[in-house]
Amino acid sequence: MTHSKRLTGKSFIRKSLAAAVGLAASAALATTAQAAISDGKVVIGYMDDMNGPYSDLAGPAGRTAVEMAIEDFGGSVNGVPIELISADHRNDAAVASNLAREWMDRYAVDMITGLNSSAVAIAVSRLVEQEDRFAMITTAAAASITGEHCTPNHVHWVYDTFAVSDAAARAIVDQGGDTWFLLSADYAFGHAMEADMAHAVLDSGGNVVAKARHPFPSDDFASYVLQAQASGAQIIGLASAGSDLVNAISTAYQFGVPQSGQILAPLMVFITDVKSLGLEVAQGAQFVTAWYWDMDDESREWAERFYQREGRMPTMVQAGNYSAVTSYLKAVEATGSDAPADVRAYLMENPVEDFFARNGRLREDGRMVHDMYLARVKSPDQSQGEWDLYDILSTIPAEEAFRPLSESQCKLVQN
Repeated sequence: MTHSKRLTGKSFIRKSLAAAVGLAASAALATTAQAAISDGKVVIGYMDDMNGPYSDLAGPAGRTAVEMAIEDFGGSVNGVPIELISADHRNDAAVASNLAREWMDRYAVDMITGLNSSAVAIAVSRLVEQEDRFAMITTAAAASITGEHCTPNHVHWVYDTFAVSDAAARAIVDQGGDTWFLLSADYAFGHAMEADMAHAVLDSGGNVVAKARHPFPSDDFASYVLQAQASGAQIIGLASAGSDLVNAISTAYQFGVPQSGQILAPLMVFITDVKSLGLEVAQGAQFVTAWYWDMDDESREWAERFYQREGRMPTMVQAGNYSAVTSYLKAVEATGSDAPADVRAYLMENPVEDFFARNGRLREDGRMVHDMYLARVKSPDQSQGEWDLYDILSTIPAEEAFRPLSESQCKLVQN
C-alpha cells in the first residue's frame, strides 16, 4: 500500500513536470509567434478619398469592406489584435505621404490599403519601401504602379489602366465593334488609356477613325460628342473617369448617340457611375470590370452582407478591399510574420481564389492577375431590380487581361 502510494507520488511529479514543460513550451511558442509580429499587433491603415469626387467608388464604404474582413478573421491573428485606422488623403500625394509617415511613426502601421489616385499610390509605395512596410493598392489604376514604379513592398490588387482599356478594346472588337472614335482626358491617365486602347483596337483588326482630347476636368462635352457622332464610328471609347465620364455619357445621351446605334465604351466604370446616370442614359454601354455583385452565389452572398451595412451594392474596389485585406491576414497567419518580404513571398506562392478573384495569382512585379469581365449596361426593361444593372457578356482570362510580364518595365522582373 505504501509502495503503491510512493509510485503514485512519483507519477504525479512526472506528470506535473511534463505539464510544466508543455506549458513553458507553449508559452515560448506563443511569445515567438508574437515576437515575429512587430509590436505585438497588426495595424492596417485605410487611406482613400473619403469626401471628394471619388468617394462613392471607395471612400467610407471601402472602410466598411476592410472592417468586414477584419471581423470575419476574428479580430486577431496568431493571438495578436488587428487594429484599423483610416484617413482622407484628399487626392493629394503630399497629404498622403505625410499621413503615411505619421501612421508609421505614431501608430506603427504595418500595411496601407485603398490609395485612390495614381499619384497618391506611387508616393505612398515609395515611402513603404523606404520604411520597409507594406501596401496593397486597390483603388488607383495606373499600370505603371507595377511597371516602372514597382517596389518589393507593394502589390496592385483590383484592376489597372491596361486591363480596362486593352482588354475592353479587344473584347469589343471581337464582338464586332470594328471602327472607333477615341475621346480621352487630356492628362497622363487619359493618354495612357488612349494609347493602350488604340493599340488593342488596331492589333485586333479594328480601325481608329478619329481621336479627340478634352480638358480635365470638364463639364462641356458638346463639341466632342458632335465630333464622335459625325465620325460614324461604331464604338466611342471614353478614356476618362468620375464626373468627366458621367458628363460625357449624359451629353452623348442628350445628343441621341446611343439611341442612334453608336455604342459607348467607357473604360473606367463603377456601378456607382451607372446608378448615378440611370439605365435610361447608360444602357448599352460596354466596358471591362474586375467584379460584379450578381455574378454568382459567392458574389451575391458577400454583396448582400455589405448591403445590410451600407444600403447599397458594393463596387469592384470595395469588394477588392475585402479580398486584399483577407489575403494579407492569411499571409500573416500562415507565416507568423508581418514582415513585408514574408507576406509577399506567401502571396506569390499561394493562389487567390475567393468571391472577388477567380484564377488569381500574384506575379513578381506585384500585379495580382485574375479574370476580368466584359459587361454591358442593361436597358430599363431588362432590369429586374434596383441594382440589377449589368449583363456579363464574356470572361477575359487572367493571363490575357493584364500586360504580359515580357513587356514589363518593373525592376523586379527577371527578363
